[in-house]
Amino acid sequence: MPGTLGIIAGGGPMPARLAAAAQAAGRRVFVLGLDGHVDRAAIAPFPHAVARIGAGAEILGALRGAGVDEVVMIGPVKRPSLLTLMPDAEGARILARIGRAAFAGDDGLLAAVIRVFEEEGFRVRGAQEVMASLAAPEGVLGAHAPGPAAEADILRGAAVARALGAADVGQAVVVQQGIVLGVEAVEGTDALLVRCGALRREGPPGVLVKLAKPGQEQRADLPTIGVRTVEAAAAAGLAGIAVEAGLTLIPDRAATIAAADQAGLFLVARRFG
Repeated sequence: MPGTLGIIAGGGPMPARLAAAAQAAGRRVFVLGLDGHVDRAAIAPFPHAVARIGAGAEILGALRGAGVDEVVMIGPVKRPSLLTLMPDAEGARILARIGRAAFAGDDGLLAAVIRVFEEEGFRVRGAQEVMASLAAPEGVLGAHAPGPAAEADILRGAAVARALGAADVGQAVVVQQGIVLGVEAVEGTDALLVRCGALRREGPPGVLVKLAKPGQEQRADLPTIGVRTVEAAAAAGLAGIAVEAGLTLIPDRAATIAAADQAGLFLVARRFG
């Protein structure tokens, strides 16, 4: 029998939903919430603890004390500054092991954090491995399909998103009539959409394209969309959303598709070469 699944919980609803799904499948779970990020009320029904990111000894001790053998990292976390991290002795040793990756882009940092967990004896798994229904299936996911103008913008957006991801900058881009209205950086997808709403042009509406980065570490930080993404895309006047099949998480798939249908937006998942 597998041991306890440890869920390193950042913000948003996904940590609790993953915990509930794992429990429903008969798996023991333990949620380690990251203080200042996790929704404490959401994880309250599950065995859990909350610790600061810098409290390395507390985090590792809690996971081991709960019998955790596999770890999933899920939920957004804003990178703390070194001034606010305040690591304990174990946290300082972990930072030393992470090394320069702590000052690099998100991909390098996440890869280093995963390596540390594995060196500590935990197997790190992707959320989509534990809950396959999280990942977007290939195809048109709702009642609306992209037209020719949107298809051209999807291809343009995918090329730009790949270049953006290769530089470890972001995962999303908004394109209208072949013109890039905005690219995602540290502000996140929702803020990108708000910004692009003020930049939209007359004529055929634009699209949001969100892809995994080239060489994406698939056990952390996969692109994610949900009802809020659809609502923000509709408010920005877009025609729809294109994501990468199998590598984009849609935690509330039915609700997200329903929101897109109601707003008249297409929602499509593709496998981009």
